[in-house]
Amino acid sequence: MTTGRSVLSDITAHPRCLVEGFGASSPKLVNVRVLVAPDKFKGTASAAEATAALIAGLQALGHEAIACPLADGGEGLLDVLGGANRTTTVTGPLGDPVQAEWRLDGRSAVIEMARASGLELIGGAEQNDPVAASTYGTGELLAAALDAGAKKILVGLGGSATTDGGLGALRALEPVHRLRGVELNVACDVGIRFVEAAQVFAPQKGATPAQVKLLQGRLERLVQVYENDYGVQVADLVGGGAAGGLAGGLACLGASLLSGFDLVADFLGLDELIESVDLVVTGEGFLDAESFDGKVVGGVTDLSHRLGVAVVAVVGEAFDAAQSLVPTVSLVEQFGRDRAMSDTLACLREVAQVAVEQSSSQRVNESDS
Repeated sequence: MTTGRSVLSDITAHPRCLVEGFGASSPKLVNVRVLVAPDKFKGTASAAEATAALIAGLQALGHEAIACPLADGGEGLLDVLGGANRTTTVTGPLGDPVQAEWRLDGRSAVIEMARASGLELIGGAEQNDPVAASTYGTGELLAAALDAGAKKILVGLGGSATTDGGLGALRALEPVHRLRGVELNVACDVGIRFVEAAQVFAPQKGATPAQVKLLQGRLERLVQVYENDYGVQVADLVGGGAAGGLAGGLACLGASLLSGFDLVADFLGLDELIESVDLVVTGEGFLDAESFDGKVVGGVTDLSHRLGVAVVAVVGEAFDAAQSLVPTVSLVEQFGRDRAMSDTLACLREVAQVAVEQSSSQRVNESDS
């Protein structure tokens, strides 16, 4: 996968990073300049909502903050890039019609596949039929962008219900010569290879072990089909397994696979923002090993470490091993699971002090080492 600020340069005029100065009551610690840059807390708070809640908590402590909600190329990408301004009726992952929002600026379009083929559209993994789930609606959304005159299309992957290798989307886009002269970019939220998508992610979409085996066989057959029909070898394509192989399918149409996090970070100038602060607070709903594979928390942590800036992750819940990779504040540990899930924004406001104290301890430990 590659990166590039130019991919986003004409999609939206201004990055949505807002500087807010705080002049609140006496802080308990020395004034800290903080960059608040979380991903969404899936199912409980968008990235923008989580950012606002953390800033409210920091305001109560008298700190200064820069708000920069992030996305890794999956859900939330559209909001980070200016929000939707178009709606198209497409085929949902299990065949029911859905209203899918997307964005068009001039001849540049932004699409989130989750809006057309996402797991949340059908009520989660329990309601999914992972073998039948199709990306056909995502293809219809791409077709709508083409019909509207788009010559540059960015497709954000993540949150999919599907493991069809992108076959549904390709069928919806026939004849594929419609894409001639169109720059198609895919923002991948994981670096997984095409043939690994079923084993790694299909269980999260409701697939049984038997269904995982079936889906794996389907992807392996598609490798040969795609090579025969399009002359593209997708088997070992890094990022090709994103969204159940949709990335690999779109690569057959000439799409460039980009690191979604790097793309957004480059466009927003995240490195410059990090260099301007004393502390970075990132976060997401659940921290695990996957959080460090092309995701927001891993990307922010790595960039902060390279720039020598303290970083803390405020998360809903954390897998133990992942906490060794970044100082972590868990809402479940602080407030209990029930409140962390039902009152997430209030918990985020209240936990700001803990995050700053955690960073203070981090800096002391680093200075002693």
